[in-house]
Amino acid sequence: MVIHLPNAAVLNSLSPKTRRSLLVAVFTLLLLRGGIASIPKAAFSKLKNVTTRREVTQDELAQALQQVYVDEPDGSKTLLIPSKGYISKVTISPTPASVIEENTKYFPLVPASHKPNLDKTFLRQLMAIMRIAFPSWRSKEALVLVMHSFFLVLRTVLSVGVARLDGRIVRDLVSADGKGFLKGLGLWFLLAIPSTYTNSMIRHLQAKLSLRMRTRLTRYTDDLYLSPSPDLRYYRVALEGGLTDVDQYITSDIASFCDALAGIYGNVLKPSLDLVLFTSQLARSLGARGTVMLFMNYYITARILRAVTPAFGRLAAVEARLEGEYRAGMGRVGRESEEVAFYDGGLRERSILLRAYMRLIKHINSIYKIRIAYEWTEDFVIKYLWSAAGYCLISIPVFWTRVRSIGVQAQGPRPHEKTDNEVANRTEAYISSRRLLLSLADAGGRLMYVYKDLLELAGLTTRLYTLLSTLHNLPHLRLPNDADEDLVALHNVDVGIPTAAAAFVAASQSTSSEDLATIADAEESVASKASTVLVKGLSFELHAGEHLMITGSNGVGKTAVARVLAGLWAAQGGGEVSRPHGKKGVLVVPQRAYMVTGSLLDQIIYPDSYPDFVKSGRTLDELMEILTAVNLAYLPGREGGWTTRKEWRDVLSGGEKQRMAMARVFYHRPKFAILDECTSAVSSDVEGRMYEHAKSLGITLITISLRPALMRYHTQLLTIAGDGTGRWSLKRIGTAEERMDLDREIVSLENRLAEVGKWEQRVEELERMLSVQEI
Repeated sequence: MVIHLPNAAVLNSLSPKTRRSLLVAVFTLLLLRGGIASIPKAAFSKLKNVTTRREVTQDELAQALQQVYVDEPDGSKTLLIPSKGYISKVTISPTPASVIEENTKYFPLVPASHKPNLDKTFLRQLMAIMRIAFPSWRSKEALVLVMHSFFLVLRTVLSVGVARLDGRIVRDLVSADGKGFLKGLGLWFLLAIPSTYTNSMIRHLQAKLSLRMRTRLTRYTDDLYLSPSPDLRYYRVALEGGLTDVDQYITSDIASFCDALAGIYGNVLKPSLDLVLFTSQLARSLGARGTVMLFMNYYITARILRAVTPAFGRLAAVEARLEGEYRAGMGRVGRESEEVAFYDGGLRERSILLRAYMRLIKHINSIYKIRIAYEWTEDFVIKYLWSAAGYCLISIPVFWTRVRSIGVQAQGPRPHEKTDNEVANRTEAYISSRRLLLSLADAGGRLMYVYKDLLELAGLTTRLYTLLSTLHNLPHLRLPNDADEDLVALHNVDVGIPTAAAAFVAASQSTSSEDLATIADAEESVASKASTVLVKGLSFELHAGEHLMITGSNGVGKTAVARVLAGLWAAQGGGEVSRPHGKKGVLVVPQRAYMVTGSLLDQIIYPDSYPDFVKSGRTLDELMEILTAVNLAYLPGREGGWTTRKEWRDVLSGGEKQRMAMARVFYHRPKFAILDECTSAVSSDVEGRMYEHAKSLGITLITISLRPALMRYHTQLLTIAGDGTGRWSLKRIGTAEERMDLDREIVSLENRLAEVGKWEQRVEELERMLSVQEI
């Protein structure tokens, strides 16, 4: 395509307006041509690959669904996403620990008394979050932002051109200039092409910017929240950080924040540019007096709307919190549906959910009522007051600034006269000024709306910042010492329930950001508080092959000991914990078996993934041997194979889930396995075979149970008193001391049996006294 530009002589002979119209037309053609010609060859090749790619088979789709991702040499992962007969690949790069550590200083805790508002705290929180959403100016998010800004500026420039062209078309129509009218109409359709394209791109890039920011923030938050040992933030955020309903923060609040922020940017930049450019254009025709009145109109409007604007930021924060409570209630019913059904508690759960829903609806209705007065005032000021002010401003050049002859020429001019176009020129000025004023009113209205949107954004920013600051400020959990792989030891450890971290205590007690500097005082106050200690001064050493059983009544702290051994809770009282690290060191099996989302194969190898299984060189035959050992060899045939994907939490029975958890132990073969009542739903014969099989694999067992029948599989017995003193006793099973205790218990039982005759005689006497008769 070749564009022939006129030479300088021709351009000089044209009027300024004609030259301007010609430049707009040339710019439009260059924009269209450049948009087509600048498409990279890589995009063409990618498009060609998409159109000519081979449809994968069902086996390949099943393999991709099972594999999930591919490990890359640089540490990133390539997700395999089956969709519409093809496999899409998305590369995910994990957030480095150094970046998370560096960002911690930008997320100090805020006082619990802080309310969302447009202040320095809001700006600091927003800038901290923006460091994550826009990691650098070379990121894709920055590129989308630049493109979005370009089209916003272009839209403003085109609006000025459209307003001028509108006035020119009306001028030619009034002056009966047919040639000029047709020329203006052609330019109108020519300007329509970039104008409509610009509007579409603004909406598209705003949605794209929101999606890019949400993806960046979600990935960062997931990396921070689902942190591995020793941080375990997903486990400790509620207990030590006091933050609940984290799923609401990650799934809903991040999306709302990104949508609000992307909308705010477009609603601030374009109206601001409109105000500057349109005001400068109007100042030429309105004169100094009209320009002063225009700025007075801005000031009065801003004062009125600021006076009637409610605290939308606080209202938005409360709405998000109530939405999270209702969402959590619905999730609870879904998770505990079977237990609720056993108790027939549907009506009770419905009343609980209805109360949470009515709190949410009541708050939303209150927001609607508050908005009535605000929107009434806003509409009156923006639509009618600004329109009336616009008419007054347009009249200034006519009545005061440029009073001219208003005669209308009814006949054509004589040969030596020029056409009197005063009416047409005045009409052109009126149409152009009115169009600019309407655009100016629209821009001013959007800027006034922005204040309300900014308050709502402040509430969402506070919500998201609370999540990130809580996750960043959770103190690192002290890992147990890395001992010899054949030893688990506790030395003078107090087992107690963890308390809130000192920083969060200071944040809850402080009233300003400056008070948070006194975290040392908070640490002293936390340390001075007597925490709930379940077991005091616990000490033992367990070598490989020495199996330990922990027993005691319910609620005495047996599971708490397992949490300390696993590294979930820190050892208190200055004691030390030593154990081998990793899945091959210590593996904990809780009483409530967890079934992961995935295939039947994934249930056995969890927490390993399928790529880990392939890398390990294990085979399906070995997995079948493991299922045979736990009496689940029928599962692959019953459920349709290893790659079958189901909701295993609902498919498997309680006993099957517990046996599947034991199958994971046999798959990983750790040195030590902590079994916390994990066979309570398994029959005694199958339970015995699993214990014997675990010992044959060289796994040292640490069992938490109240079942005396399991004592024969262990060599040591740890008994927790449970009398509130934290006392405990450790005995070796089969020693003289243990036999003496058993002999004393046998004698006690024999003495009680000897009194059975007396009890039967007393029962007969009572029956005679009550004259019991059968009916």
